[in-house]
Amino acid sequence: MRAVALGGGHGLHATLTALRRITRAVTAVVTVADDGGSSGRLRRELGLLPPGDLRQAFAAFAAEDGGRLWAEVFQHRFGGDGALAGHAVGNLLLAGLFEVLGDPVAALDEASRLMGISGRVLPMSPEPLEIEGEVSGLDSENPDAIRRIRGQVAVASTPGQVHRITLHPAGRQERPPRGCPEAIEAVLEADVVFLGPGSWFTSVLPHLLVPDLHDALVRTSATKVVVLNLVPQPGETGGFSPERHLDVLFEHAPALRVDAVVADRDSVPDPASLRRAAERLGARACLGAVADPVVEGRHDPGALAQCMREALGLGGEHCG
Repeated sequence: MRAVALGGGHGLHATLTALRRITRAVTAVVTVADDGGSSGRLRRELGLLPPGDLRQAFAAFAAEDGGRLWAEVFQHRFGGDGALAGHAVGNLLLAGLFEVLGDPVAALDEASRLMGISGRVLPMSPEPLEIEGEVSGLDSENPDAIRRIRGQVAVASTPGQVHRITLHPAGRQERPPRGCPEAIEAVLEADVVFLGPGSWFTSVLPHLLVPDLHDALVRTSATKVVVLNLVPQPGETGGFSPERHLDVLFEHAPALRVDAVVADRDSVPDPASLRRAAERLGARACLGAVADPVVEGRHDPGALAQCMREALGLGGEHCG
């Protein structure tokens, strides 16, 4: 079964870790709008794709393929207070491959070969992208006033309420972002496509704002599954119900239809409302106990994999 997972950061890591328990033929399509931390520094200084979310996908694949040392090294951050402080080893390795090979897809494929992983990691766009958000609640005298803020970190950490985002190439607001051709091909040829979990406005929805990638998601014959977050994220989705996450997805991509929505049973206060919201997208809701019982705020990979199987019609009674 050919599977594609779209997202970024820890959310995509969770999807990949669970998905690899179902199939080995997995492609990660990763957001490239990060402008903070080590990724932001490398992006500004070298003009490269921000590598952080790509690194997270490699770490997930490596851990599942038995390369736990590679996963640990890729995620390791240098300490101290020098020039390397805060940089992740994987970020630097990917940045070096980008510069030496000059082609981000070739560089990512070479990283897969070096690490001995079977999954493929692709950027959603071959160029760094910039997110702009329409946010209310930033003006104390007029809390309903909409302000535009720029950058993934600014949108993710805003104390206001995000209503909508737009996406464009860094420094090129006059044109829409280009999709990665290999990512588009992977979506069109997939048997199943997963979207989420993750930071809704900065890791999940951006994939729907790359026009040719959006068109591929609408056209593909793959089974499409949305995986919801366990809890709202302060700033981005503070106060959002599970069904509001789906409504926002529909507002950004009204032509998109999905087949299933996976959510944690204990994170859904009103299952009937979620089922109705899923139906508006053409989907059925699959609710199960998918939260990690030990680590708060994380999905349990085994339980999530079981719920994914049920959502794909592969059997199991973990979700309902």
